[in-house]
Amino acid sequence: MASFDSFVIFAEMRTGSNLLEAALNLLDGVSCHGEPFNPELIGYPKKTSLLGVSRAERDADPLVLWERIRTAPGLNGCRYFHDHDARVLSAMLDDPRCAKIVLTRNPIESYVSLQIARATGQWKLGDARNRKAARTAFDAADFETHLAELQGFQVMLMHALQVSGQSAFYIDYEDAQDLAVLNGLAAWLGVEGRLSALPSSLVVQNPEALEEKVTNFPEMEASLARMDRFNLSRTPNFEPRRGPNVPGFIGSEAGLLYMPLRPTADGPLRAWLGGLGALTEDFSQKTLRQWKRQHPGHRSFTVLRHPLLRAHLAFAAVQSWNNMAGIRTVLRDTYKLPLPAEGKTLPAADWADGLEAFLIWLKSNLNAQTSLPVHALWASQSATLQGFAQISPPDLVAREDQLAGDLAYLAHAAGVEAPAFVAQDGDTAPVKLAQIWTPSLEKAAREAYTRDFMQFGFSDWKVA
Repeated sequence: MASFDSFVIFAEMRTGSNLLEAALNLLDGVSCHGEPFNPELIGYPKKTSLLGVSRAERDADPLVLWERIRTAPGLNGCRYFHDHDARVLSAMLDDPRCAKIVLTRNPIESYVSLQIARATGQWKLGDARNRKAARTAFDAADFETHLAELQGFQVMLMHALQVSGQSAFYIDYEDAQDLAVLNGLAAWLGVEGRLSALPSSLVVQNPEALEEKVTNFPEMEASLARMDRFNLSRTPNFEPRRGPNVPGFIGSEAGLLYMPLRPTADGPLRAWLGGLGALTEDFSQKTLRQWKRQHPGHRSFTVLRHPLLRAHLAFAAVQSWNNMAGIRTVLRDTYKLPLPAEGKTLPAADWADGLEAFLIWLKSNLNAQTSLPVHALWASQSATLQGFAQISPPDLVAREDQLAGDLAYLAHAAGVEAPAFVAQDGDTAPVKLAQIWTPSLEKAAREAYTRDFMQFGFSDWKVA
């Protein structure tokens, strides 16, 4: 039996990690300290410190807190999700004396539960009388993105354990409610104590069947039916692997495939492709392969954007998108970025200073030196293209500022009679970059996106 002096529960939101933590904390000498490396909190909501380490100290160096957890009396550990502070992950994975518990759940169940929790604001339930009921709509594209993120993390964990000769204790959502399995986990951890009952402090929040919780259940069934159920073997919980952004690809009946780089204003491109024939969207890897077989001689392309404009549009999205609220909180509170109050955007007079602060933060974020993960909106374009290459590299990497000529070349190469492309202003932010551009913004963009400038030969967005 392995000998462990710490543990980590690799889980995700709505997978039953609160229940598993509560069960472990019932064992003598075992302490699970919540989510110490969640960028939006430290351990638990409303706490300002954990084991004598403040949130500011944690943000400055998360390894200080991990060492405090690891060396606390007894067997100590925590929960870690895919979007928690990546700077501490290698310390956990590389340590064979840190027990790895991998908790999973049917991804559609966890996704629906997550949407309901976000709608109701209720994340844990101790008494069914206080339950807040709600139904939610299934969003296929959002689910595909959600699934791809979870899958990528699961595959990374599995590979890290394989190459280091370690094994994990895999446990499913239903298993976490099985007393025998929980006691098996205790034995695996080397703990002498055993549970005589499940924790009574938590109850299941949404026990209904999926069709009772989803407002567009038939649409959800149709979307899930597209998934290739035979592309499952690489993940330990047998869920389909997804290449990056496949659901966002747009195929034209003329045999052209557009692979967007977020953030993108693809209205003009969509119209141009639509003028060549019917469009196909919401691809899975299986349907993408089918589309390619049905379109011999097909050509694929993506469009690069100048890194400064890309950061500018990402900064606009951070300020206004509803699903960025948690990120905004961390950027304001932890990194002191001058973001506006909720529901507002910076005025033109303050935009340049805000964007420069965002670019300075981006440099650290892209170098894995912040508690927030790299988001697809501001990831380097070179890294995103590497992700595309896992499926198939694009035939053409076009440039946004010369798109009309690039698309004409692409259509000619594919033997397609295509209308001329009419470009539109790609700057969709409420404050235009041309209004607030400064040489210092250019310098900050080059420092943040050094690799993109080098790889793709970008010049200054605007010459001073």
